[in-house]
Amino acid sequence: MTYEMMAVFWGVLLACVDWGWGQENLTLDGDVRDFAISDRSVYVVTDDRLYQLDHDFTKVIKRDTPNVVYPNQEVPHSDETYPFKVNILLPFIKNKTLITCGTTKCGYCEILDLNEISKSVHSENIEVGSLDPGDSTIGFIVDLGTNSYIMTGRLQSRVRKACANSDQLLALRNTLEGQHGGIFSDSDVSTTPYIDARQKEKFQFVDGFQSNSYIYVFSNVPQERQVRVIWFKSENSKTNTLRYFQGATLKCCGNTERRELLSSSVIQGSGGLHGQVLWAGVFTAGNTSDPINTVLAIYNISSTGPQLKYNDPDFCYKGCAEALPTGTTQDGTTQDLHPETVVFKYSSMTSVLAVRHNSWLVFFIGTGDGQLIKLAVDKAYKPACPRVLYNSDDDRRVFPKMHLDPVDRKHVYMALRNQMVRVPVAQCSEHKSLKDCWSAQDPFCGWCESRCSFQDDCLQPSAWISISEDSQQQNMVSYQVEKSSSGERITLTVKVHLNVNETGSLTFTCNFFSKRGDLCDRTSPAPAFPQCSCLFSSDQLPAEGLDVTVKIRVGKQNFAEKLMLTNCSDITGPPTSALCSQCMTAGCSWSNDVCSWTTRSANSDPIQDVCRLSQSGLNYSEPVIFSIEPSVLSFHGRNHALMNGENLDHVTKVRIQGHMNCSLKESPVWNHTGSSLTFHIPSGDKGSVSVCAVLPDGRCLGKATVTYGSSPSCTGLTPSTTWASGKRKIKVHGSHLEFVEEVVHDHTPQTIQTKYSSGTLWYHTPPFEHINQPVTSTVSLRVANQTLACSSQLTYHPDPEFTSYTAIKTGNDMRVTIEKRADKLNITTEEILVFGVQEENQDVECVMDTIETSNETDSVICEIKNTPNFNINSLRIRVGNFTKMLLPKQAAPSLLIILVLIPIIIVVIVGAVLYSYNKQRKMAAQMNKQLDQLECDIRNDIRQGFVDMQTEKCDLIENVGAIPFLDYKHFASRIFFPDGGPVMTSCIKDIGQDAVKVQPDESCQALSRLIRDQVFLTSFVHALEEQKNFNVKEKCAVASLLTVSLHGDLPYLTQVMEELLRALMEQPSNSQPKLMLRRTESIVEKLLTNWMSICLYGFLRESVGQPLFLLVCALTQQMSKGPVDSVTEKALYTLNEDWLLWQAQDFSPMRLQVLFAVGTDGEVSEPLEVSALDCDTVEQVKEKILLTFKTKFGFPYNTPLRQMHIEYEKDGRFVPLKEVDASSGVLGEVTMLNTLKHYKVPDGASIKVLSKTHPSLSPQSSLKDDQNYSTKYFHLIDPDIDQDQKKNPERKKLKLKEVYLTKLLSTKVAVHSFVENLFRTIWGTPNLKTPPAIKYFFDFLDAQGESKRISDQDVLHIWKTNSLPLRFWVNILKNPQFVFDMEKTPPLDGCLSVIAQAFMDSFSLAEKQLGKHDPTNKLLYAKDISQYKQEVRAYYKQVRDQPPISSSEFKEFLHKESKKHENEFNESAALRELYKYMQLYFDEIKLKLDQNGAPVELKEQLQHVKSLFDSLKSCSWN
Repeated sequence: MTYEMMAVFWGVLLACVDWGWGQENLTLDGDVRDFAISDRSVYVVTDDRLYQLDHDFTKVIKRDTPNVVYPNQEVPHSDETYPFKVNILLPFIKNKTLITCGTTKCGYCEILDLNEISKSVHSENIEVGSLDPGDSTIGFIVDLGTNSYIMTGRLQSRVRKACANSDQLLALRNTLEGQHGGIFSDSDVSTTPYIDARQKEKFQFVDGFQSNSYIYVFSNVPQERQVRVIWFKSENSKTNTLRYFQGATLKCCGNTERRELLSSSVIQGSGGLHGQVLWAGVFTAGNTSDPINTVLAIYNISSTGPQLKYNDPDFCYKGCAEALPTGTTQDGTTQDLHPETVVFKYSSMTSVLAVRHNSWLVFFIGTGDGQLIKLAVDKAYKPACPRVLYNSDDDRRVFPKMHLDPVDRKHVYMALRNQMVRVPVAQCSEHKSLKDCWSAQDPFCGWCESRCSFQDDCLQPSAWISISEDSQQQNMVSYQVEKSSSGERITLTVKVHLNVNETGSLTFTCNFFSKRGDLCDRTSPAPAFPQCSCLFSSDQLPAEGLDVTVKIRVGKQNFAEKLMLTNCSDITGPPTSALCSQCMTAGCSWSNDVCSWTTRSANSDPIQDVCRLSQSGLNYSEPVIFSIEPSVLSFHGRNHALMNGENLDHVTKVRIQGHMNCSLKESPVWNHTGSSLTFHIPSGDKGSVSVCAVLPDGRCLGKATVTYGSSPSCTGLTPSTTWASGKRKIKVHGSHLEFVEEVVHDHTPQTIQTKYSSGTLWYHTPPFEHINQPVTSTVSLRVANQTLACSSQLTYHPDPEFTSYTAIKTGNDMRVTIEKRADKLNITTEEILVFGVQEENQDVECVMDTIETSNETDSVICEIKNTPNFNINSLRIRVGNFTKMLLPKQAAPSLLIILVLIPIIIVVIVGAVLYSYNKQRKMAAQMNKQLDQLECDIRNDIRQGFVDMQTEKCDLIENVGAIPFLDYKHFASRIFFPDGGPVMTSCIKDIGQDAVKVQPDESCQALSRLIRDQVFLTSFVHALEEQKNFNVKEKCAVASLLTVSLHGDLPYLTQVMEELLRALMEQPSNSQPKLMLRRTESIVEKLLTNWMSICLYGFLRESVGQPLFLLVCALTQQMSKGPVDSVTEKALYTLNEDWLLWQAQDFSPMRLQVLFAVGTDGEVSEPLEVSALDCDTVEQVKEKILLTFKTKFGFPYNTPLRQMHIEYEKDGRFVPLKEVDASSGVLGEVTMLNTLKHYKVPDGASIKVLSKTHPSLSPQSSLKDDQNYSTKYFHLIDPDIDQDQKKNPERKKLKLKEVYLTKLLSTKVAVHSFVENLFRTIWGTPNLKTPPAIKYFFDFLDAQGESKRISDQDVLHIWKTNSLPLRFWVNILKNPQFVFDMEKTPPLDGCLSVIAQAFMDSFSLAEKQLGKHDPTNKLLYAKDISQYKQEVRAYYKQVRDQPPISSSEFKEFLHKESKKHENEFNESAALRELYKYMQLYFDEIKLKLDQNGAPVELKEQLQHVKSLFDSLKSCSWN
């Protein structure tokens, strides 16, 4: 077969793939066997395909592997197959080709175009790699002078004897046809050089590479199981390169020998002394149960020592038999190489990739349980804390090879079984402050002016500030205090642990301040980076300590550090580790278990190293840990773990510590018994961690190990159905189910206990009440605090229906057959319990036999054994929680009774037929007449609806005069506290207080300072939210109190909100990103609502307010055009079907001439024309009079509605109009409200308005004050009682709701222009610029999406929609009374709800095809939504495309907003309310501060606040 014909077998197509996280996780259709990377593409090999991917996996090309057939050879026998498996995959960048070789009968290689793998450049039948798929192969490009070759390593085939095979282990093969011998040839000018091995069995190549002029090959050799490296110096020919080589044996590591190499990586650009080559390898001892089975070690493999010629114990030049002189043995000598250091130990490392970044070494480590770990090592080889960059839910093993993106050098590529994953090396952008950026301790991240970024992303590289290049530090700024020998002067020395990329002279200043002002005297030395000192008199250090603020400038960056100086001599007590930590944190010195002033020779070791060795002076028995149950758990953690041991009485908490004493977490304990206690195991990364018990003196004693495993998964349920009453046994299928604690169904809040035994997890289903048809329930697994949904659902059916039974004696036994309606429950005999019941309520079990099924009725058959004299009256059947008492089937009536009844029945039927015929004939004529009338009425109603639709004009007012805006504080308070109440009232200052700045008392000032510490405030919020009894209402209250308290410092409030939002996004419960921010169930979500309201008030007032008020006025006027039922408040003209008055009777519009009484002598004003309807009640007429008056004159009438009285002029005298009087109609016991039609008021009639303060009138309360108003009175909708049809026949016309649905459309047409104007004002961008808060927050969400590797734009669209339209605009649309001084009526609320729904549908991504069964509220705006959606997408794009708003600009905007509304809120009242929550959860807040590693000063400040408030209470009591 020709090469061109072979290429036909390779097909190119775009792959359909499953995306994991956006576009950085690609699932393939086979396990990854190898992968490589070039500047433009990633190449991946599976068993059957070669893939070409671009760097972010967005473009995928597949190429099927060929079925190679050899020319001039017979087809192989049926039992002999030659599968093609690629074992060499080399991008040859210089030649722009991709070299692939693999296993077939005698080998096959093909060269493809590097940029388009569908193009084959060359192919050849040749053995380059090993022929057997299981054998080891290696291949990499090397340069010898100006030529490039492939260094290949392979094993001799043990099966394919027919192939021309040599003993070559390592050879150099050509890459180009023009080289001597042609492409793939291994020959040199005069010979064929190669390296052979003395023992090839189980030989394994691990790695190979070229570093400068040396070529290295690493392998595991079978002799004595050891790791070998051999290296060659590149010369000008293959022969000279391979002839002389050196070798060494790699020894690892310490007391436990690890003789197998799993993965390795050269450390590029190692440099160092004499150009040393550093290399890192993962070694294993082969003991998988050992928690440190694998280690990562660094070696110096620089080529030193004598050359070895023909005397290596494992390798030789050319044939090993030829190489040994006669009479010699195979024994050779090698040098042993020992590691420079071991930097990491772990149970199951599988791969490593080393990267040098400045002076740091960064290792990316793959594990056997599916993790990617990042480990930074400083220039002294001291490792930092490892961080997990990627964690698979299951135990997918990471492929031994990983690659760094050669273009941006910011992503690592790795393979896990059938997945390719691209992981960022760092998430710099998620750190929002210099301190956060520094605290990440990430060599890749540094602070660049106003953001945390990679070094090459910093526009001014000299401004990039990163972590110090020496050993890791706990704090960005450390300090020491030193007292002079005379005791008169104190030296405060501050050191900044930063590295500045400044090329010229560095600006470095420090300014020290106390409450009195400048602290330092003039003798203080000038600062010299990274250290500055302050000298001051010891008199300035009081006994209670001294608060010092240090303002530091490094380059262009300014920051401040608050220090609490303490007299070192005052820190005394038993020498515990806690006291030691307090001493060193205060800048003092700890030695010989005593705290003292720092000397110049003081120990500068980290606090944890110094204090770890401090012994307790307290007498506690040392706890001993025997076991922890469970000791193996999911990485989600475990609730209610049990520790067994002795002397556990005094244990206060349990400490869980990860690798290298990192990731320290502590958990409180309870249920002490001296030999056991209970605690929660927090979540962690996969792998083993150590556990110890913490005593009150701070010591942590005892030792145990806990191992974190994978997440449980639920793939199925058996059976998949259950009955409504519950308690069916369900078996859960999946993996790692032993970690499951409970099961949850979405239809019930209760959790269900599970049972696990012999690899099987099962539970009993909970009941599902009140169902009469099948419903599905989502089943989730509870693991610690996480909820993991099953991939399949459980279907609930109604309980089984047993109808009757029959019992037949069979000897001494009784056979019972129970009839049951057929269902889909598939009940088994093991699930049914049946008992026979006698009269004496004596039960006897009926042993189940079988269940016979049919289409309609099932038969359940059981037997009652050995009961000859037993007769049963009924059966008790139990299926789970369902119990049924069943009576026997009734016997058929006797034949005689049937014969007697038949004639009687015939006579009765004939008589009934004759009577019915006569009656129906009389009714027919009457019904025909009624039907004609009904048809006529319906025709008229439909015609009138059509006329209304076609003649409806948008004649509503366009100008409403002055808009009654609420002032800012009343607007904000209604958003913050929508339920009102005394808290809202206390937080708003009266009008006279606005200009007065009241100084808060000392306690409030202290609390105000405390909540302005971000560590405290975030800990406070998280502590409260973790309390189960802390409900949503309280969360919203706390959020609003914080908003009021921090309203004067909006930049800080924004910073805290962002931090809490990031924490919310990290919560595992938010594993479904599309559900983020959908509801308000946390403090930060309510904070976001408040923040949006504050920042958008100006935009609301200046732009959106007018179109919103016009819409409200238009809706009010449109509703007033038609009748509104005064009792139910339903209206004929509405947008909401639920509020449609379809029972309305005929009505006529009227114009009334309204006169207002002025004075007490009967004078009246000029008439005011008011539009009304003849069906309006007296109260409705009054409302229309007041509304018309306010619209015409621009101010309200001076008499409120309840004090108004109206009279109708009839025949020269005025008749009082009342809602109810003696003339009112009554139906049953329900009274009809009087209308204008009731009083026979004609069109154009004169109405006089009097005040109830008028001497001739007595006060009258409103009928609506009556609690039974809706049941005692009716208006347009008749009460549901029987009445004579002949009375009021016009009210008894048949009304069809569907006929009046056209009124919804009429209303929509009338207000449509107002709706569109409002919508487009909201999502418009005047001058192509959105409000700053919207741009800033949308950019924040985009940044979070990028940091979470979410590139699905739908997710970002949903986040933005949930944050702005759903959280703010819908609230405003539905509640205009939050913005304007007005009342919202129920029918207006119904209309606004429909408009708000249409508004939100415009932001929805779902495309639902609506039909006739959908609600009219959706159908009304269905045709408009598609256009609105396009406008919304354009709006989001415009916001995204706008230039970003800088941090300084936005801070300036926030400062202005704070200043604008200064002194409008009572901050002290809010702080006092806030303290109530702090007092209630004081212990929990302290515990959270401990867990978050808060400094001692912060906890002391919290205690100080408590003391101040407690003293206030004491004073109040006294």
